[in-house]
Amino acid sequence: MKLNLLDLNPTELKEYITGLGFPGFRAKQVHEWLMRGVESFDEMTNIPAAMRSILDESATTGLLKIRQKLQSQIDETCKYLFCLNDGYIIESVLMKYKYGYSICISSQAGCRMGCKFCASSDIPFSRDLTAGEMLSQILTVNRDKNIKIGHIVIMGIGEPLDNYENVMKFLRNVQDPAGVNISYRKISLSTCGVVPGIYRLAEEDIPITLSISLHNPFDEQRTLIMPINRKYNLDKLIEACNSYIVKSGRRITFEYAMISGVNDSPEHAEKLCSRLKGMLCHVNLIPMNRVSGKSFERSHRKSIEQFSDILSRNGISVTVRRELGRDINAACGQLRKQQMDSD
Repeated sequence: MKLNLLDLNPTELKEYITGLGFPGFRAKQVHEWLMRGVESFDEMTNIPAAMRSILDESATTGLLKIRQKLQSQIDETCKYLFCLNDGYIIESVLMKYKYGYSICISSQAGCRMGCKFCASSDIPFSRDLTAGEMLSQILTVNRDKNIKIGHIVIMGIGEPLDNYENVMKFLRNVQDPAGVNISYRKISLSTCGVVPGIYRLAEEDIPITLSISLHNPFDEQRTLIMPINRKYNLDKLIEACNSYIVKSGRRITFEYAMISGVNDSPEHAEKLCSRLKGMLCHVNLIPMNRVSGKSFERSHRKSIEQFSDILSRNGISVTVRRELGRDINAACGQLRKQQMDSD
């Protein structure tokens, strides 16, 4: 397969370009074009034709092929189904907030974690995404919509900390001032609780927002819906989170999908308060999107309000996530699952 130039950082790109026999300044020109999201080398008009021809023989610009796109009629949410060069399919979701555009990207083709309520759990793991394939999700949407995305959530298909090295390279590349220049502080990484990865991330000294998919404060119940809990139970997870807070000085967000009759009782709320008491954290309650083939249902509005009130009374910072793209099944993995079912 040809080399995806988006997999290279600026230093590596310069080494590649000079290795082909071209002057170093050409690498800067090529990089600028790549960050604009060009589809082909022919679009690089200030690059000599002979050089473009050589690049085309051995490399690609890395832009993704859009296989399907669903635009919400309720808000500006747009879901993308992308085809990778080797045929694997991933998803991204573009969202519009008052502060600008945010994108939820995938980090793997498929997922190994097996969370029972998640649409991605039905997508067999195929491989990790490269740093360039993660970056390309942003560049492809920027080009398609003629926008500039300013916030990133790594919460699509896959577990980011299960693809640690590629995700770290992506993070460093994406915040490069010479690249798309998205600040670490505008990036959120979500994990289902890969404890060793949390400890490693704490040592990186990168001020992203760490989000933990918690979803149940009782060990036995969490294990039933999140198999990762068998290996890293809640005590181990909370210990790792506290260590991360001390090391990074940053607040952790706990994502909590509200599932009717599963994790939304007052007892669950009280137990969650006791788990998180004294932590520098925020809880994001998520009305669960209905997933085809799953028996789980979203909590009733009254249950969500009661749950939120209990957390607030106990001094836990809490919000209820605003629903976006409900008419296009915006939960990550659903469009990919539909594609699998129809193939």
